Amino acid sequence: MKRVLFVDDDAAVLDGLRLRLHGLRRQWEMVFVESASRAVTEIEHRPVDVVVSDLRMPTMDGVQLLEVVRDRWPECIRIVLSGYGAEDQSTRALPVAHQYLSKPCDASQLESVISRCLHLHDVLRQPALRSIVGRVRHLPALPRTYRQLRDLIAQPDASVDSVAAVIASDTALTAKVLQVVNSAFFRRARIVKKINAAVAHLGFTTIANIALSVELFSNWSSNIARIPSLHPEALQARAHSVAAVTRALTAGTSISDDAMLAGLLHNIGYWILLQECSGELERAEQLSHERGIPLFEIEYELIGASHAEVGAYLLGLWGLPSVVIEAVALQYRASEVPQMELDVLGALVIAQSLVSTDDDGCDPVLNAAPIAGAEYLRAINAPFDWQEAHRRAAVALGDLHA
Repeated sequence: MKRVLFVDDDAAVLDGLRLRLHGLRRQWEMVFVESASRAVTEIEHRPVDVVVSDLRMPTMDGVQLLEVVRDRWPECIRIVLSGYGAEDQSTRALPVAHQYLSKPCDASQLESVISRCLHLHDVLRQPALRSIVGRVRHLPALPRTYRQLRDLIAQPDASVDSVAAVIASDTALTAKVLQVVNSAFFRRARIVKKINAAVAHLGFTTIANIALSVELFSNWSSNIARIPSLHPEALQARAHSVAAVTRALTAGTSISDDAMLAGLLHNIGYWILLQECSGELERAEQLSHERGIPLFEIEYELIGASHAEVGAYLLGLWGLPSVVIEAVALQYRASEVPQMELDVLGALVIAQSLVSTDDDGCDPVLNAAPIAGAEYLRAINAPFDWQEAHRRAAVALGDLHA
C-alpha cells in the first residue's frame, strides 16, 4: 500500500482532506501532520511515497520542506497544494515540486494527480528499464544552455536581455534558435533578426524549450542509426512535427509550453537505445514491418522497455517538468491513467496519432488513419472535436512544409 503524507498548518484543511479522501483509505495509507518539522520526523520514522504540502507555514515553509525531502529522500513524489499564489513563492517551488495544485482542489483532481504520479513512479522503476540504463556508458548531461536558462528564468528579476545574453553566448546556438523562430513553426509575420526580439515575442519558457531541442539534436551522431526512420534527422523532423501539432492543439492554454516540449522530446529515448541497443532496434524495425505492428511494441518484446520509458527516465534525471516526463513515458499507455481533461499527455497522444511519415520515414505528414480519434477526445473532455483537431494539425504541418 502506498503511503501519502499531507502537510498543512491549518487543522481545518487537514480535516477536510481526511474527510474527502476517506474513500481511498484501502488504496493509500494517509498521514496528516500540521508542520514541516513533524513531516520530516514522520518520514524519518517510516518513508512515504508522496508528500503533499502547503507552501506558507511558520518556521519551515513548504519549499524548505520539499528541499529537505528532495535531498534526503529523492524518490519521494513532491506535490504542492496551496492557496498562496504569490509569484515569488510559486517560483521558489518550481525546482522542488513535481506537481503544483491550487486550493480549493477537488478531491477527484487530487486523487487523479497522486494516482498518476504513483503510476509513473512504478513505470520508471521497471527492472528492464534499469538494466538498459545500466548499460549506458555515459548518460548525456542536461544541455548547458538550457540549464542556465532554466535557472535564470526561476529568478524573479529575470529580464529579456539577461535571457537573450545566455543564448547569444553561443554563436552557433543563436543562429539555430533564430532559424527555428523564423520558421513556419511559429508563423511569424515578419523576420526576427535579434535574439532579444525573439525572447520578447515568444516568452522565456518557449525560447528555453527551443534551445533545449536545438542543443539535443545538434549533438546526435549521424552515424549511430542505419535505420532510415531512426536517423537523427528523421527523428528531429518528426519531433518538430509532433511539437507543432501539440502546440496547435493547446494554443491559448496554460499547458501550451509543456505540450510543445513533450512533443519536441517524445522520441528522445532513441538517443540511448541507438547507442546501447542498436542491434535490437534493427531487428525490431524488421519485425515491425514483417508483422505489421508498431515499432514500440516490438521494442518491449526484444528490449524489455520502449524508447518512451527510456526517454522519460532520462528526462527525470534531468529534472524536467513532471507533466512532460509523464507524457513521454505514457504516450503509448495513456489508458492506464485517469484523464479528466485535455492535458499534456492527451495532447501528445492526439498529436502522435495525427502525425505519420512518408515511405522514406523522413517527411512527417498528416495521418490518414489515426489511432486516437473522436472517442478518445470525448473520453478526456477535449475542448474541440475530431474535425477541429484534424484541421489544426493540417494547418500546423502545412506551415512546417511551406
